[in-house]
Amino acid sequence: MHLAELNIGRLLAPVDDPRVKEFMDNLDRVNGLGKRMPGFVWMSEGSGEPGTGNTENSIGDDPQLVFNLTVWEDLPSLEAFVYKTIHTKFMDRKAEWFEVLDQQHFVMWWVEEGYHPTRDEALAKLNELRANGPSDAAFGWDWIRSKNG
Repeated sequence: MHLAELNIGRLLAPVDDPRVKEFMDNLDRVNGLGKRMPGFVWMSEGSGEPGTGNTENSIGDDPQLVFNLTVWEDLPSLEAFVYKTIHTKFMDRKAEWFEVLDQQHFVMWWVEEGYHPTRDEALAKLNELRANGPSDAAFGWDWIRSKNG
């Protein structure tokens, strides 16, 4: 099994606004690093236009509500990217570019090797976690770390 993750966020401003320029200008750099990491499997992507990441694929009718959906071979691979690369510096600065959401915005779950989840499937997993709490079907960092000891 591989590990899928969805992270959603609402940008403070439209993607072409100077307030989110530094974030947008670094999407290709950070995403490119992720794709080169050991254990990376797949990423949901937009058109491939430079500097857009997956921001063209917003959630619902809100163009500022964006998501990141990836698949990794295992938890250590995802953790290495999230916490041991330049990604950490951008994650630590998320309040400069993203609104604080009032509910859970990150979820992980296991998928069969070779499977690429859709945005709608991933959002359903997030809703499951929000409604029922962590389980084998949908979980966050604390839950999976407690299972992997």
